[in-house]
Amino acid sequence: MESKTMENKRRVLELFSGIGGMRMALELTGIPFTIVSAIDVNPIANTVYSHNFGDKTVRNGNVLSLSGEKISQLNVDTILMSPPCQPFTRNGKFNDINDRRTDPFKHICDLLDQIPLVNFILMENVKGFEKSQACQMFKSRLEEAGFHYQEYILSPHQFGVPNTRHRYYGIAKRKGVGFKWKSEEIAAQQHDDFGVHETKIGTVVETQLEQPELYALKSATLLKHLLVMDVCTMESTNSMCFTKAYTHYAEGTGSVFCPLAKEEFDKMFSHAMNTEDDDRKLALLQELRVRYFTPKEVARLMSFPEHFNFPDNVTVKQRYRLLGNSINVFVVGVLLKELQ
Repeated sequence: MESKTMENKRRVLELFSGIGGMRMALELTGIPFTIVSAIDVNPIANTVYSHNFGDKTVRNGNVLSLSGEKISQLNVDTILMSPPCQPFTRNGKFNDINDRRTDPFKHICDLLDQIPLVNFILMENVKGFEKSQACQMFKSRLEEAGFHYQEYILSPHQFGVPNTRHRYYGIAKRKGVGFKWKSEEIAAQQHDDFGVHETKIGTVVETQLEQPELYALKSATLLKHLLVMDVCTMESTNSMCFTKAYTHYAEGTGSVFCPLAKEEFDKMFSHAMNTEDDDRKLALLQELRVRYFTPKEVARLMSFPEHFNFPDNVTVKQRYRLLGNSINVFVVGVLLKELQ
């Protein structure tokens, strides 16, 4: 029985591996696998990966160094990847394939017809990627290499996770192998085998903060930006997408947390906003005790398991950046059921 299990193990190449979200999603599924190699150019992300998995599968490296022959020599049958998303965003000026940061992904596309042992690919990227030239290239190369594919735009909130993070997912299989779900069906299915997700923010909040001052909003942020920030309370059932710029920019980078009940917050906030004296207004806003979510709480909202953690020498700012560049483990885990 053991030898049969070993034979059925997926042999996985993890590209743009980051802090290991794809690997944790595989662990969530219970599917037998081994990570043959994990590659990322970010040494801090690789440090976090090694810290959590305690092995030497991850290495600092550029995907451009790979060839079809090298991938075939690894004898992998599965590729998981989350290439840089900046070329497909406003911050990246939507430069698409003209952005040099797409070069590693374009390189992988060019290798697809040279890796006949690979029969499963999962690729994650930002919403909007589906409209890009890079996406069209990816799909064309897949078809030329003998794959067929299924595309999804999904958010963890569709599955009961109290966080919105719409992402593009593309799954490819060798032709002749079907898919379990059409894109519009997957979120409607029951995924209780992954554990029941509570839908309230209160389930992820840390009750004891060792250094609460690290997460407090600055006075200028309270006065100028709290009005337009998404404030969650214990009873909230959703939060905004957390980006790598969380805490650096006040707007559009993620939600903040208030420990008060929503009715109490609304009442106190309204009173503060109707106060003309800035010193008095600031004092009232500080009584709300609004703060940023901690990296641990953000990790929970992104469905990382409780045992996931950061090395002590990784700063809070670095933790937010790494999480903002990562994936939702639960959603990817659901999609990886296609491996079964």
